[in-house]
Amino acid sequence: MRDIVSCFSENAVNVSHSSCSSYPSNACISPSLVPSVQNAVTGIYRVVLSTQKQILIRVTWCKNQTSQGLSINFGDDPSTCFKLNTNLRFFRKKKGNKMIESDHSKIEVFWDLSTAKYDAGPEPVDGFYVLVMVDSEIGLILGDMAEEAVTKKFKNTTTVAKVSLISRQEHCSGNTIYSTKVRFCDTGIVHDILIRCSGEHEGLKRPVLSVCIDKKTVIRVKRLQWNFRGNQTIFVDGLLVDLFWDVHDWFFNPATGSAVFMFRTRSGLDSRLWLEEKLLQKDHDRVEFSLLIYACKST
Repeated sequence: MRDIVSCFSENAVNVSHSSCSSYPSNACISPSLVPSVQNAVTGIYRVVLSTQKQILIRVTWCKNQTSQGLSINFGDDPSTCFKLNTNLRFFRKKKGNKMIESDHSKIEVFWDLSTAKYDAGPEPVDGFYVLVMVDSEIGLILGDMAEEAVTKKFKNTTTVAKVSLISRQEHCSGNTIYSTKVRFCDTGIVHDILIRCSGEHEGLKRPVLSVCIDKKTVIRVKRLQWNFRGNQTIFVDGLLVDLFWDVHDWFFNPATGSAVFMFRTRSGLDSRLWLEEKLLQKDHDRVEFSLLIYACKST
């Protein structure tokens, strides 16, 4: 009997296989369009302490025409939100620490953004660190300078909690072309994702949706105004990844609506349409990941 993952992957698009290039090679390339800009990026992390206590940490970087900032939420309690205005004109405390209490846990946040460098988006790319201590355990480490900061601030005997990135959410606006990078599992490599919506022949009529991973087209949806919702299974880094799209509001609520794209990893034992909740609750060790892109079309 064959492995169940191989059965699923037989009907899935394999990103590492040359068959991904069966679509036109330029399906995701558009020299005339500039990729949309990220307005906000949120990472949701699950932290498991040595006591087996779990806490969700939500880290959000945001940016608009007048402000730029960082916020960190712990669990479901909005009162324990940590906020920083990182706008260079108003940002005074570029490094420091702050104590917070949440769900009977003592939390301390350390940060240093004094040399942070940014690209077009709200998230720094290097020259920074953000550390989160939970009940005297190192709960979250972000930034290229984090390892050095940990060495300086804490003893070698300090317990490091188990942390997993379970979801990443990106809010974008601009043209109908969106690019990002993502790692689908802790041991996987970073992949380039490009999502594009345009006419079949670079025009505005008969819009086509193309999604590429590492310059390989994994889906191409024609007649998008009729196929505005759908899903496709792809195979990346040995994982089954469900790709969902919903561009309904681009056509029927263009003034305020956004399209939603979701990449979600899953086990071959799971179904896209029905999940046994009890089985999922038993499997605490398996970490699933989802990437959500909310795309606002302004042109």
